Amino acid sequence: MAAGAGAKQGLLAGRASLFPGLRRRVSPPGVRVQGAATGARADSRAHQQYCLTLVRSRDYDGFLSSLLLPKEARRSSLALRAFNVELAQVKDSISQKTIGLMRMQFWKTAIEDIFRDDPPNQPISAELWRAVRTHSLTKRWLLRTIGEREKDLDDRAYRNLQELEAYAENTQSSLVYLLLECLGVKDVHADHAASHIGKAHGIVTCLRATPYHSSRRKVYLPMDICMLHGVSQEDFIRSRRDQNIRDVTYDIASQAYVHLQHARSFSKSVPAAAAPAFLQTVIVEDFLQRLRRADFDVFHPALQVRNPLLPLQLYLRSWRNTY
Repeated sequence: MAAGAGAKQGLLAGRASLFPGLRRRVSPPGVRVQGAATGARADSRAHQQYCLTLVRSRDYDGFLSSLLLPKEARRSSLALRAFNVELAQVKDSISQKTIGLMRMQFWKTAIEDIFRDDPPNQPISAELWRAVRTHSLTKRWLLRTIGEREKDLDDRAYRNLQELEAYAENTQSSLVYLLLECLGVKDVHADHAASHIGKAHGIVTCLRATPYHSSRRKVYLPMDICMLHGVSQEDFIRSRRDQNIRDVTYDIASQAYVHLQHARSFSKSVPAAAAPAFLQTVIVEDFLQRLRRADFDVFHPALQVRNPLLPLQLYLRSWRNTY
C-alpha cells in the first residue's frame, strides 16, 4: 500500500508540473472542510485574476477588447482568451511533440469534465466552467480549437493559403463564435461575419509573428505563395527585405484584407449586439495599415512596436458599436 500511495503521489506531482495551476484539494475521509463557501469565493477570485493576468501579459489586444465587452460577458471573454493563450503557447514551450500531445489530451479531458460539471480545480478550467454554465457555450467550438492546435504541433509551414485559412477558422473563428454566445447572439449573418473576421485575424497573427518565428529559424508562411515569388524559408530566417519578400507579404496581407471587407459586407444584417465580439477588426485593420506604410516589409522595426493609439481606437469603435 505504501508503494502504491507513493507512486500515486509521484504521478500527481508530475501532472502538476506539466500543467501549471492544476491543483486538486483532497480532504481526509469524514473531515468536514470549514469555511467552504469563503474558500470557494477566494478561489473564484484567484481564478479570475489568473486568467486576467495571463491574457493581459500574453494577448494584450484581446485583453483590451475584453474590457470593452458588456459586464456580463467580460469575465467569460477573459476565460476564453486565457484558454486560447494556454493552447497557443504549448507549441513554443515544449521540447518534444509527445509532451504537447499530453497537454492537449489534458484539455480535451478537461472540456469533457467541464460539461459534466466536474472541472479540474485549475484556474482556466474553473473559469471556463463558469462561462459554460452562464452562457450555455457550445462544446464543439472548444474541442475544435484544441484539435486544430494539436495538429499544429507538427511544426511545419502551411502548404498553401487555404491551410492557413482553415487553421484560422478552427482557432480564431471558433473563439469569435464563443464570444457571440457570451453576448447572447445567435444569427447566421453574425456567424458568417465571425468566420471571415477569424480568418483575417489568423492570417494577420501569422504575419505579425513572422519576425519572432524567423529568429528561431522557423517559417510558417504558406509555401505556395513563397514558391510563386521565388522565396525560400532561408530568406525569411535571414530576415531579408528584398522586393520578392515584400511581394509574399503583400499577397498574404491582401487575403486578410479581403476577409475583413467580406465580414463588413454583412454589417447591415448583423445584429448590433454582435459588434462587441468583432473588435478584432480594429486590431487587424491597424496592423494592415501599418504594414502598408512600411511598404509590406514584415521585418520593419515599426511593426514590432505596439500602437499607443490602439486603446483609443478600440474604445471609439466600441462606442460607435460598429465593426
